[in-house]
Amino acid sequence: MSNPILVTGSAGFIGFHLCQRLLSDGFDVIGLDAMTDYYDVTLKKRRHALLETHERFTPIVERLETPGTLEDLFATHKPAMVVHLAAQAGVRYSIDAPRSYVESNISGTFELLEAARNHTPKHLLIASTSSVYGANTEMPYREIHKVDTQMSFYAATKKATEAMAQTYAHLYEIPTTMFRFFTVYGPWGRPDMALFKFTDAIQNNRAIDVYNHGDMLRDFTYVTDLVDAVRRLMDAIPGKTPVSDADNLSPIAPWRAVNIGNGSPTKLTDFIEALEEVLGKAAQKNMLDIQPGDMPATWADASLLNDLIGPVNKTDLKDGVANFVNWYNAEYS
Repeated sequence: MSNPILVTGSAGFIGFHLCQRLLSDGFDVIGLDAMTDYYDVTLKKRRHALLETHERFTPIVERLETPGTLEDLFATHKPAMVVHLAAQAGVRYSIDAPRSYVESNISGTFELLEAARNHTPKHLLIASTSSVYGANTEMPYREIHKVDTQMSFYAATKKATEAMAQTYAHLYEIPTTMFRFFTVYGPWGRPDMALFKFTDAIQNNRAIDVYNHGDMLRDFTYVTDLVDAVRRLMDAIPGKTPVSDADNLSPIAPWRAVNIGNGSPTKLTDFIEALEEVLGKAAQKNMLDIQPGDMPATWADASLLNDLIGPVNKTDLKDGVANFVNWYNAEYS
């Protein structure tokens, strides 16, 4: 295998879909995943098993924060590009288990940056989150807005990785793109995410917890739309000149952050109604106050994304929810 694409977090929700896309596009792919037990490891193993049916896929099960793991991988395989998706996810879990976020998100990304420093890929792409916008009230969120008021430790670790990556891009000329993902959903989604939890509860006649009494806005982004944007951004390597007034290209480095979202926020209550319509079944609802760390609203301005790669697909919410339900029923009925 020569000059493959390295995807960290390849057994994760987005990583799995991205690896499938890259393999279908003819790339050799190395998938690195630690198979941590934050959620059902069996689901992660099922994702990897599907990827392993491709002869161009090489699975590696290791913790990226282990010193030397990524250095050895880079030295051996010399990846042409790297898409770093591995992270400890979850806003609420970061309140209870912050150390795991330091280890995975900060220490793990540091190990990746060190390896990239010594074996520079053509393009380094790293997942951040819309949560870095924190308490900002001006919407839609634009990449040129300040990101100084994170509301969860998860978001704080992601903001730290953005700063770390910009510094390495400056010091070692590593072309780097950060992704700020907005509420990704779809088949093979994580069991701790709202759509999975809601579907599982409604199908099994349990009540769902609806926070902030349903007064939440989310920019729901279907997973294959997001993966298509990531794939196309791989070829949009940061240089020295901004592409438009929306570009937050660093003045000191080949580094930028890019929102990936639909640009059309949906009320949580409307999202639940779409799910009820697909299931043909009403939800029992526990209406609760907002939880610590939660953002009442997220909404992406996708102008920069469009400037970089052109128009992106926007799957209709009901179609996306139906696709998830079909997958859930096939896997868990």
